[in-house]
Amino acid sequence: MIDHTASEAALITLTKSVATHLAKRGARANVVAPGSTWTPLNEADPHVPPDGLAHIGGEAPLERAAQPEEIAPTHVYLTSDADSGYTVGEVIAVTGGIGDTR
Repeated sequence: MIDHTASEAALITLTKSVATHLAKRGARANVVAPGSTWTPLNEADPHVPPDGLAHIGGEAPLERAAQPEEIAPTHVYLTSDADSGYTVGEVIAVTGGIGDTR
């Protein structure tokens, strides 16, 4: 997970760095940081043993992974100038209550 975590940190840092510059040009840059999310890729991941699939997201206070439809509204929010027009350079965590470990 080191490579995954490093790439997440780089994306967050890049977004925060360019956000103020882009805002001056009328564009907003933000990050959606989801926690464990159930997708078909979970079953396709060769590093997750079949018995491990039942535990994905179990570390969250909600004791389950998110469903994609629980993450999507955050993206919709960020695309709406009416709703998020003043949101710039932010990281919105949708983690089911897991604290930020970045």
